[in-house]
Amino acid sequence: MNLQLILLGLLTGTLTGAFFALFDVPIPAPPELPGLMGIVGIYLGYKLVQHLGVSVDVFESVGF
Repeated sequence: MNLQLILLGLLTGTLTGAFFALFDVPIPAPPELPGLMGIVGIYLGYKLVQHLGVSVDVFESVGF
């Protein structure tokens, strides 16, 4: 994992959040902790499946 990219992502997110707050625009993210944890859960689930090395080719499954 590249720490510099992580910090850049955090800085970008912080500046974007500040921009939304400055112009009183609703953020395109869950405003409550349970919603945010749902997003974290999606990410962790994705990484777990990648780590386990399993996947399903959806297009192949439906005949494309």
